[in-house]
Amino acid sequence: MKKFVQILSCVFLLAAGAAAQQADLVITNANIHTMDAKRTIARSVAIVGRFIMAVGSDSDTKALIGPQTRVIDAKGRLVLPGFNDAHVHFIATGSQLSQINLRDAKTPEEFVRRIKEFAANLPKGRWITGGRWDHENWTPANLPTAAMIDAATPDNPVFINRLDGHMALANSLAMRLASVDRNTADPVGGLVVRDGAGNATGIFKDVALEIVQKVIPPPGFDEMLDYTEAASRHAASLGVTSVQDMGGAEVSVFQEALRQGKLKTRVYGCTPIDDYERWEKAGIRTAFGSAMLRVGCVKGYADGSLGSRTAWMFEPYADDAQTSGIPRDMKRLISDIDAADKAGLQIMIHAIGDRANATILDAYQAAAAANGSRERRDRIEHSQHLRPQDIARFGRLKVVASMQPIHLSDDGRWAWKRLGEKRLHSGAYQFRTLLDTGAVLAFGSDTPVASMNPLEGIYSAVTRRTNDDKYPNGWIPEQKLTVDEAVRAFTYGPAYAEFQENVKGTLEVGKLADLVIISDDIYSIDPVKIRDARVLTTIMDGKVVYEVK
Repeated sequence: MKKFVQILSCVFLLAAGAAAQQADLVITNANIHTMDAKRTIARSVAIVGRFIMAVGSDSDTKALIGPQTRVIDAKGRLVLPGFNDAHVHFIATGSQLSQINLRDAKTPEEFVRRIKEFAANLPKGRWITGGRWDHENWTPANLPTAAMIDAATPDNPVFINRLDGHMALANSLAMRLASVDRNTADPVGGLVVRDGAGNATGIFKDVALEIVQKVIPPPGFDEMLDYTEAASRHAASLGVTSVQDMGGAEVSVFQEALRQGKLKTRVYGCTPIDDYERWEKAGIRTAFGSAMLRVGCVKGYADGSLGSRTAWMFEPYADDAQTSGIPRDMKRLISDIDAADKAGLQIMIHAIGDRANATILDAYQAAAAANGSRERRDRIEHSQHLRPQDIARFGRLKVVASMQPIHLSDDGRWAWKRLGEKRLHSGAYQFRTLLDTGAVLAFGSDTPVASMNPLEGIYSAVTRRTNDDKYPNGWIPEQKLTVDEAVRAFTYGPAYAEFQENVKGTLEVGKLADLVIISDDIYSIDPVKIRDARVLTTIMDGKVVYEVK
């Protein structure tokens, strides 16, 4: 292997010389994929403080090992940059860890039984939230109703989300508390599902979720601090050292977690786009802050989700010709995009359907033309279903495709019912084509909607296998990525997407010391086994924040 070593002399060595400098931590005997531009493979890495001091062979770092240096023998295992999850709801993830989890309920009967058992351990009046249920697991795949769960929850209001977060089920008690009746109007961008008599069934879609959410007591500051700590511990156990939070930028909570030493994860926090003046009035612009906590991005919604039939499409749904999805208030959204762009903020818009994606690309192009040239790195969150003519626009307009490959493993089981094979093959989860046409891919998980585990996301991007194992060669296999491309989309890509590619995302001298040691070499094993690999050690900011003993 060609020798590769660099020493950041101006920072680390000063006048004392290389021989006098001691590393705080050295990893030896490793298979290090640096993910740099040349895809350098190294054997050892040395860390001083928060930064990488040297990358090279074991002999290159040997002189940097002193009496106080911690040495980790990787035993030939794979070392990668710390994973960066480009799309999380961080506090909600911590909250979900203590809420009911119905994601794997395989039948309506199991769904009801688990809710009843959970309610039995709660005090009267306590809300039951969380859920993450998926009716597509059931046969037939009928939506649940309040009537199904009312007898199981007579004393506890219930509002539990479908796994995509764009649809939720309320019991009758929750609807009474929210004053929902047959006269409750559908809000713009939302839908209250009704039975044949016009009565609410308990299902609320997209903006209509707010009708019930407004009466749920919000968590207190200390509770959110606990959620943040739980989410950060969880992230560290999965090798995630950075996250980009779409949950509303609870900056004071993150600041306090950092002050108390409870934050083991770097956070870039976004505020809702209709609250962009929050940053503008404070003089904040894109990516403002420290390496641990930064703000300056805004997040908006163009539509809903495919599973809820609220993703905004150009053509009607194959399994419901009466709808093409539910767009949000597009006039307001496009106005906010222009205003936030003019204020110098980074814009991230949720778009699932092909019409939603096309509309947001148009809005970005118009804002750039109106407000002048600058490095924007506008993003579309999810970018799931695209018209063929819109795919190359991502690269051309320099719009980041912020995607979650783990979603395809779920969606691929039933998406054909919604859109039909032709639309799916020409535009669903177009990883390969987006990359080949010049787009930057920034992968994430959308946790708690899906597992935060990046190795599961890499597995999905590389194999494109669905959770029902019906596509052993992959669902729309022509869109597969290589392992290296998928890893880069979980490391360098997200760093670029948050204007941090010069300080993290690759293992190079002078960059932040964020690394993971993996149990298996995912580059050489059967790709189907990638999801079985696990993180053994996570290093963030030069400190070991998780390790398997």
